[in-house]
Amino acid sequence: MKNVLVIAAHPDDEVLGCGGAIAKHADAGDTVSVIILAEGATSRGAVRDRNAAASELSSLAAAAEQANRILGVSSLKLHDFPDNRMDSVDLLDVVKVIEAAIDSCRPAIVYTHHAGDLNIDHRRTHEAVITACRATPEQVVKSLLYFEVASSTEWQTPGSAPAFTPHVFVNIQSTLERKLEALKSYGSELRQFPHPRSIGAVEALARWRGASSGFVAAEAFVLGRSVIE
Repeated sequence: MKNVLVIAAHPDDEVLGCGGAIAKHADAGDTVSVIILAEGATSRGAVRDRNAAASELSSLAAAAEQANRILGVSSLKLHDFPDNRMDSVDLLDVVKVIEAAIDSCRPAIVYTHHAGDLNIDHRRTHEAVITACRATPEQVVKSLLYFEVASSTEWQTPGSAPAFTPHVFVNIQSTLERKLEALKSYGSELRQFPHPRSIGAVEALARWRGASSGFVAAEAFVLGRSVIE
């Protein structure tokens, strides 16, 4: 049994990026913890106003609880960094939150965002995670995996950032339906097909990643680091 930590920027990123892998870990008896860094709603207003967005924030938190319960997550922690404004926060403040989570759950495996995503919060999260997971002698994180997020990763243009070129694939044939069911918890975040953040598109991506790796369905990752002792 392993301890696994998923570090996502916004509510729903954890399901989009590695919901199938989360459920597979849970089914195997691993302890999965999820932290979500940004509150996910206030960027829709002209200025950040948590009071005006209180109802939406509450709904997102409830959706996150439901989605992660479906996946079998043992611990979910929601933070309140500013949505789509994480570049306005000192990186060290984000790193310290992640370091505290690592100290608490002692994960062997960490999943997080890829560096080449279009969304600034995803890139900021990636940077903070690799800082918190730096390879010091006392580091407990042995595997660092970067996921893709539909409607962010593929929207980055070629040459503007590192391309998401996966070389790790997780068979999620047995957990794809739970991933999609968990994603439905985030109804306010979903769009109609052919938008990439739709149930149809997310399933199609899982089928394509599976077809690319010899499975019925898969999630794809870029390996940041793997340490074998």
